[in-house]
Amino acid sequence: MSVPTSAAPDVTAPDAPTTRRRRGWALAGALGGLTGLVLFQVNPALTDVDQALYADNARYVAALAGREAYVWVFQALTALGAGCLAVFAAGLRRRLAAREPAGGLLPDVAAGGLLLVAAMLLVGGGVSTELYWDLRHLAETDADTVAALATGYGTFAWVWAGAALSAGALAVAGLRRRSVNRPLAVFSLVMALLIVATQAVPLQYLALLPAALWATVAGLTFAVERRGLGN
Repeated sequence: MSVPTSAAPDVTAPDAPTTRRRRGWALAGALGGLTGLVLFQVNPALTDVDQALYADNARYVAALAGREAYVWVFQALTALGAGCLAVFAAGLRRRLAAREPAGGLLPDVAAGGLLLVAAMLLVGGGVSTELYWDLRHLAETDADTVAALATGYGTFAWVWAGAALSAGALAVAGLRRRSVNRPLAVFSLVMALLIVATQAVPLQYLALLPAALWATVAGLTFAVERRGLGN
């Protein structure tokens, strides 16, 4: 008696899923940079008063009355910017690690610089909580304390100096090994030099502008580039 032969199992391999290049990290970088540019406009709105008041904290703080909404918006923007730049840092590290020699420092340097910026944004935004409530209750607060908080509010979140490391790493990666396109590498080099220049004089907070521009342009460039490694 013959034994019926069972049907041979289907061993045809399924079609490999199409790899889609993820762009979220790059868009996060662009949004983080745009957030910085908005901060460049929103932050001074609180402390835009007659400079003659700087010598008298009581009068200076009185001039800030009714402007606590700026502090609230500022706090939300710093939190958003910090989160976006942290995601951008992770994505940029992965992007460079995929194209740079194994064990190279550039991916970690690029990510580390952005994480420094994110940390400063959180510190700057953290000042906002106390400042907001003090401005809501000026009659119950010490003018010297509020003035000191206002100084931190107008300084900490502007220190984007860490982005010089990220922009510089991107410039080296692009100019030495073409790990990124040349126009972005050249732009990154110029922005890195501008950021470094702000640290050579007592105007460190001006790093915000070139650093935010760099993050915006770099994020958008990575988001729209055609060629990638699936990341």
